[in-house]
Amino acid sequence: MLPRGYVFSHKDRQSAHIFQQILPHTVSQQQRIEAHLNVTNFIGTPMNVPRLIPAYQWTPVAQPGVSFSPSDVKGGNRKRRRDNHSQNDLKRQCFSSPGPHNQSARNANFTSQPATGPGSSREMCHSNPGVPTCSSAVSKTGGCVPSLREGSDQSAFHPSAVSDKLSQQILNLFHACEQQNDDLEKKEHCRAALQRDIQTIFPCAQVFLAGSSLNGFGSRSSDADLCLVIEEGMVNHRTDAVYVLSLVRKLFYTLSYIERPQLIRAKVPILKFRDRVSGVEFDLNFNNTVGIRNTFLLRTYAYVEKRVRPIILVIKKWASHHRINDASRGTLSSYTLVLMVLHYLQTLPEPVIPCLQMDYPECFNPKMDIHLVPSGPSNIPAFVSKNQSSLGDLLLGFLKYYATVFKWDKHVISVREAKTLPKTYCREWRDKFICVEEPFDRTNTARAVHEKVKFEAIKAEFTESYQVLLLRKDLSFILPLKNARPKR
Repeated sequence: MLPRGYVFSHKDRQSAHIFQQILPHTVSQQQRIEAHLNVTNFIGTPMNVPRLIPAYQWTPVAQPGVSFSPSDVKGGNRKRRRDNHSQNDLKRQCFSSPGPHNQSARNANFTSQPATGPGSSREMCHSNPGVPTCSSAVSKTGGCVPSLREGSDQSAFHPSAVSDKLSQQILNLFHACEQQNDDLEKKEHCRAALQRDIQTIFPCAQVFLAGSSLNGFGSRSSDADLCLVIEEGMVNHRTDAVYVLSLVRKLFYTLSYIERPQLIRAKVPILKFRDRVSGVEFDLNFNNTVGIRNTFLLRTYAYVEKRVRPIILVIKKWASHHRINDASRGTLSSYTLVLMVLHYLQTLPEPVIPCLQMDYPECFNPKMDIHLVPSGPSNIPAFVSKNQSSLGDLLLGFLKYYATVFKWDKHVISVREAKTLPKTYCREWRDKFICVEEPFDRTNTARAVHEKVKFEAIKAEFTESYQVLLLRKDLSFILPLKNARPKR
């Protein structure tokens, strides 16, 4: 996709003429040359159309062909469909990727914004009302997923969910630690500024906010994940991603609001940096679009049932305290932990949450155009569960499930199907201690746990914490509440 053999030549007059048209006049000659190199290194149809992907906004696309009638509400004892969908079902999905003659539908989510010079983007993001921020988000009537400016409502919890001491401790810790609207807006301001600056070298680039900052499970101290998308498709992460992120890192050295850019050449390379204005740490990846898809899947799970967010945030705090929440050190990633909790809540005799990918396949189609993903689940209603267990009972049940019930050596966790799958001898699961299926690309999100000693430590923490909490019914015995609260 990005071969190294091409060398910019003065003979490429046609390409140079193209770049005179699509690049803003405020870009320096050196940046024009680098931009020429970036585009001419892509194999395929030359980028000779002056098309800029417009600025990223959280306004859902109006989909005239989709409606959710009261009979479509997934709740109560309704039996979920487990049969395979036919080709006719797929044809009826209105969120499929548009073809080249349907470009207007592709960009219906966005409002066009011209690219500007690298020195002015951050200032414009704070002063220009046309630049998107979180405040521009809206939610559709009837959907359970709120706009980005709507906070959680403690009064909305059913009394039975917080009737005991342990449940109240969970809820109090959640409200003390959950990400606030101003935290998210700081990240969004930086994302918008970065997109405008990156478009000076990659005019078709778009930057998406992803991960815990947006999926509803972030805390006040959460870092921010960004995904740089130039053209959606397969990427050779060892070459293409490193090359593109290297160019972006050079750009970052010229931006006054970015400090400490560092390229990490991992399996999925990332560019780490800090926003000097907000102090937020960012991780930028290239074309890892599955992260955008799972962000909005998890965001829907976060708001489809009100007990989900408090339980998951506290479990993440618990795992971090016990040092089993760090994939870089061979333990569980936060994403894996979230999937483990969702799986437990899905598989109870009376499920707390539904299986969204089974119940709403058109909203989470893995082949949906990436620009439509944010608005895909906007009309999904809240799930009405007959399971009225308290937050404390759900936390205790989660620990018990993985301490005494789940068969680590035989089962694969699947949120996509709301059940355990048999552990086969395919490459993805063979010789792996923990197997958690990624809901879209079906890889193992727990592959970082590759040492037996780390695996045994994880199991031991589940067992010990379950036994202590069963006896004490007090969160402070497994998670020191003072240390878990954010420092003001």
